[in-house]
Amino acid sequence: MAASATMEITALANRLRAGGEDVIGYGAGEPDFPTPQHIVEAAQRAAADPRHHRYSPAGGLAELRQAVADKTLRDSGYEVDADQVVITNGAKHAVYAACQALLDPGDEVLLPSPYWVTYPEAVKLADGVPVFLPTTVAGGFEISVAELERARTPRTKMFIFVSPSNPTGAVYSPASVRAIGEWAAEHGIWVLTDEIYEHLVYGHAAFSSIPVEAPASRDRVLVVNGVAKTYAMTGWRVGWLIARHDVAAAAIRLQSHMTSNVSNVAQQAALAAVTGPMEPIWEMRRRFDARRGTMFSLLNAIVGVDCPEPMGAFYAFPSVAGLLDRDLGGVRAATSMELASIVLERVKVAFVPGEAFGAPGYARFSFALADDDLAEGLDRLTAFFG
Repeated sequence: MAASATMEITALANRLRAGGEDVIGYGAGEPDFPTPQHIVEAAQRAAADPRHHRYSPAGGLAELRQAVADKTLRDSGYEVDADQVVITNGAKHAVYAACQALLDPGDEVLLPSPYWVTYPEAVKLADGVPVFLPTTVAGGFEISVAELERARTPRTKMFIFVSPSNPTGAVYSPASVRAIGEWAAEHGIWVLTDEIYEHLVYGHAAFSSIPVEAPASRDRVLVVNGVAKTYAMTGWRVGWLIARHDVAAAAIRLQSHMTSNVSNVAQQAALAAVTGPMEPIWEMRRRFDARRGTMFSLLNAIVGVDCPEPMGAFYAFPSVAGLLDRDLGGVRAATSMELASIVLERVKVAFVPGEAFGAPGYARFSFALADDDLAEGLDRLTAFFG
């Protein structure tokens, strides 16, 4: 089992900072904004309430499960009931629970690459077999139905889908989402769709949900989401899984033995988030959008870097192939992994190499960091690469 490369890069950058190094880190997949105040205040009230000092249902507080169902209808148009919602310890735990509930040894899971680092590990931990399907810049880092069909075998059990995408920033059109959902329904394939970045879309891009665009797929769609990215709550650890009733019940049974309930205080904070005002979220998105433009422009100004425009999430995913095997002040990088190490050592800039996402020759740069740091780090890279 591989460690999370994104967490490792962030931890290394933090250690260097603690040692007095001036490190600019583009590794973390988390907003740099504080959690909105009304959410924090809800948690403070919950911490003082004795009823939250005890165990609660393993599947989540009833009021939060209902609020998530209501929020899902409001934001994506997908109507579910509270019993289909399982509150988990972050969206990462929801991905794990979905794989454990559904996969048997040897089941194949179609996984487009580049992929988020946790997907293949969650599949392997359930004794499933990840089947990687490379995508390209020319294709917008999107997988087509034709490519999915070529990869399908009698062992294909699940397809993992994410739009907006981590790490590429790609956003599928509603028509593409519909086609994928209809293909999965036709062949009885489960779809695990990660909607954690649903509100972080820019320009002409629009979020769309598979069970809404392709209603025939609903019985075999599992939706993963959470409060981490939209509400700047990565550390609160509240996510959820939405599935048909028997799958949700299986995930709750699993969770009852693994972790019991998610922290009650964090659940109350999540309740305030999904039922509260959206104005702070739109302001964060506006600032992410401005940073997106800055990063897109400055990365493409570096000779040897080719960065497609990210349309969702808060990552840029440029090709750095043009920087490999070049003289970099007396050293050369043969891979993007080696390049990341050289850059961190020489100019104290941290990014995640594409190898972590199944995409050698690429790099992921988060633009969820302060404006001054974002510009300073890219200035260092521009000067270093000449």
